[in-house]
Amino acid sequence: MKKNPRPPARAPKSRREPPSSESEASRMARPLREDLVLQASLEAYGFIRHEGRLADRALDFTLRHKRNLYSNERRAVAERVYALLRRQLTVDFLLERAHRGFPRLDKTRQDVLRLAASRILHGEPIDAVARTSVLTGTDADALAALPEAARALEALPRDKRFPIAASLPDFLAAHFRAVFGDDAERAAEAMNERAPLAARVNGFKGSREQLRTLLEQQDVQSSPTPLSPLGLILDTRTNAFSLDAFRDGWFELQDEGSQLLGMLVDAPPTKVVDACAGAGGKTLQLAVQMKNRGDLHALDIEAWRIEELRKRARRAGVHNVRTLVIPPEGSEADEAIAPLEGKADRVLVDAPCSGTGTFRRKPDARYRLTPEMLADHVARQKRLLERFSQMVKPGGRLIYGTCSVLREENEQVVEDFLARHPDYSVRPVAEELGPELGAKVGPGPFLRLAPHLHGTDGFFGAILVRAK
Repeated sequence: MKKNPRPPARAPKSRREPPSSESEASRMARPLREDLVLQASLEAYGFIRHEGRLADRALDFTLRHKRNLYSNERRAVAERVYALLRRQLTVDFLLERAHRGFPRLDKTRQDVLRLAASRILHGEPIDAVARTSVLTGTDADALAALPEAARALEALPRDKRFPIAASLPDFLAAHFRAVFGDDAERAAEAMNERAPLAARVNGFKGSREQLRTLLEQQDVQSSPTPLSPLGLILDTRTNAFSLDAFRDGWFELQDEGSQLLGMLVDAPPTKVVDACAGAGGKTLQLAVQMKNRGDLHALDIEAWRIEELRKRARRAGVHNVRTLVIPPEGSEADEAIAPLEGKADRVLVDAPCSGTGTFRRKPDARYRLTPEMLADHVARQKRLLERFSQMVKPGGRLIYGTCSVLREENEQVVEDFLARHPDYSVRPVAEELGPELGAKVGPGPFLRLAPHLHGTDGFFGAILVRAK
């Protein structure tokens, strides 16, 4: 999902640590200064809930201005804020039943209770949370009453309980039921877990096992991704951007599902287009497939994303990428890509979408999405597929993908395209990935991934072949 109009947030730098001669391990072991952690958590969460800022940017802004926090405290702030966002509707339901006056409290007091309730919901002892949150009287009593409120939630009829327990707006809960059926509760629960930290090895530097050995030398533990042959799961405590292996271009952070979508392209060393390239995660993956040969055209509507792609390409040792900033809509966009019409062997359209497959990483996105926004996404996806299909040569392939789990953005968009383009047909993903892997990533002809089934973000992918 490539929608945000501003550059991505930068990872907090270690130089923001207070000066100390102690080792990183010693700093990580020291007790949290709970008053500072609470203050920072309240600020970040307030930016998100009350001012509408994106979660990653709100946290980055907050932590950049909290220079007195240590590594473990910064991590605690991020984890607590994200944990609350994943369970926001659940927490509000519980507190409204455990604390009769909760809706009338001022915002700050409400948010202190929300952060405390979320910690309890995630397994911390009630007494310890009340003490470290400095909650007394009726507020402390409300925390003690949370188990009873949780039983009241469990007693609700299933249809009423599901949106609250899953912390999904009602219209999204209905979509989850439509997509996952009896598995909807398990699918939503997996969306509310913390996502793994996945990396894709840069094949220009070496193999996955070589990268794993290199990371071990930097005291970073990792394990191979179970589906993608290109990935490693890193210890989530790792600041990957600070590693020598990252600065030297050995890997990019990329969800395993995104890696699998990139594998569907199978880019030959001829002419290939990444039509919604963003900051270039999949572009770099395609460059490796092409062995740095041929012409790899990376298009996007945002100049800052293209500039970030160029920086990443230099770090990765990629030389065959040609970048182009194109207009977002209209005849100007068509004119910008006209020189590529009918010339590409592969065109990847990793379309902007609702991001419903990435709720583990962007839990606040669910509260921003509306039915009207979803309809806008679908209309845009159809326009993009129509526009960029013009670049596919006879016999070439159009690969359509999203990080959504909703059929409206996936199968239905493909069906609409095929109905208007009888010269295209579906190539089953198992023919590209092999029967063993293909059977694991979807029972039908498409790539369809979900956290509760595959441990990846939610992704969809389709290979459409143009007749010769």
